[in-house]
Amino acid sequence: MRDALREAMAAAGEDEIPIGAVIVCKGRIIAKGHNMTERLNDPTAHAEMIAITAATEAVGGKYLNDCTLYVTVEPCPMCAGALAWAQIGKVVYGSSDPKRGYSLFSPSLLHPKTEVVSGVLADECGNMVTEFFRNKRK
Repeated sequence: MRDALREAMAAAGEDEIPIGAVIVCKGRIIAKGHNMTERLNDPTAHAEMIAITAATEAVGGKYLNDCTLYVTVEPCPMCAGALAWAQIGKVVYGSSDPKRGYSLFSPSLLHPKTEVVSGVLADECGNMVTEFFRNKRK
């Protein structure tokens, strides 16, 4: 999760919403990503989507069932759907997203075999996003 937080900091440095993600396979980071929606003018360029694309390239296939995604904020429904299609083995996220998190809409969006762990470094992850928006409103 610390590596995902570093990715979130990189996003903040680019004036992107500070969400970061890393994908680990067999004990090794195979992909990293952070929000790039502003830079790419692409509403789908979420941290998870960037990381999924890099991870599937790294493993040479579309399935990530032996991989774990670490992401600083609970995935949105779009990202959860992509993670389901990739059959990610495990999702570990920091803070919940009470406005746009996938679990608010449908906890079953992820693949049925995907294990989920929430609340890892939740305060640190959530505070980064809260502070970002607080500064935007000034």
